[in-house]
Amino acid sequence: MTDPVTALEAHVAAFNDRDLDALLAGFTDDATWITGTTTARGRAELASLFGEAMGALLPTLTIDNVIGHGDQAAAQLTETLTANGTDHTYAIAGFYRFRGELISSAKIYREGSAEV
Repeated sequence: MTDPVTALEAHVAAFNDRDLDALLAGFTDDATWITGTTTARGRAELASLFGEAMGALLPTLTIDNVIGHGDQAAAQLTETLTANGTDHTYAIAGFYRFRGELISSAKIYREGSAEV
């Protein structure tokens, strides 16, 4: 099994590169992603969720702190994005489960409102 911290770093790198194919390759086929009131299940829903965000919001993530153990990782991240022509910066906490080197589930909490 790949170290969960290394797997999370690869996920963030693909996200920041806006490489949707590489990003999706880092998920299990049945992965679940929960952020705010949004839940995406499976690669098709993940592709839609991340594709829309990458195209509309131009988000970038920075890992501030991360702890990994076994098949789990917890991370404090900073997200910068543009919404309605205005730049925003948010503190995020993410809790990830892995199956091998792939993310099988994630729960993301954004400081303030999860809705942009």
